[in-house]
Amino acid sequence: MPSNNLSSSLPQHIAIIMDGNGRWATLQGKKRTAGHQAGGKTLKKVVERVFQLKIPYLSLYVFSVDNWKREKEEVSFLMKLIKQFYKEEFPSLQKQGIRIVHSGVYPPLSSEIIMLLQKIEKETAHNEKGTLNLCLNYGGRVEIIEGIKKVLQDNIKPEELTPHLFSSYLFHPEIPDVDLLIRTSGELRISDFLLWRLAYAELYFTDVLWPDFNEETLDHALQTYQNRERRFGGIKK
Repeated sequence: MPSNNLSSSLPQHIAIIMDGNGRWATLQGKKRTAGHQAGGKTLKKVVERVFQLKIPYLSLYVFSVDNWKREKEEVSFLMKLIKQFYKEEFPSLQKQGIRIVHSGVYPPLSSEIIMLLQKIEKETAHNEKGTLNLCLNYGGRVEIIEGIKKVLQDNIKPEELTPHLFSSYLFHPEIPDVDLLIRTSGELRISDFLLWRLAYAELYFTDVLWPDFNEETLDHALQTYQNRERRFGGIKK
């Protein structure tokens, strides 16, 4: 059962790198797509738990700009899961008042997926109970480059550019910096995820493969976060 001992000092923004679906499937003697299917079930439970705890922002690394290098069958299956997410999970999130946004670039996503993402954003735009940020066809360097392009287009002078101003050129600038990054499967890297917003995030790595991640594992990550001291470059007084 999820812990009931979590204090009020919860993160405002959690980001998750959902890693290990393929390895989970291999250990089960199944195809990688079976791992992604199982990972989708985990996703549902974790999203429910995060917003149950009234954590305002959740960012999920759904598909990176580098994931197109994977086998065509796997990429196609992942895109089907996105459509499945809309069909099966969107009504519940809409009812809960969760806003869903997309961070990333559109090409080479299919027109069907692009229209679906736009539809989800539009239909949940006025929801205020939490924000689910789907990072799809996303890359941290890409986000920064896209921001630089907008800065140049606006003819911002070098002396005018500050970190605060540049933040307004990122994807969905209303989303705050990440407080807690969780990565599953034992990999110890951030893989080009939310590079700007991770500047002062607490990092939590676990050997648990994503399909085996659950509400209890999430609560443990949150308890670990609460036991850390965040100084943001300062010193303890």
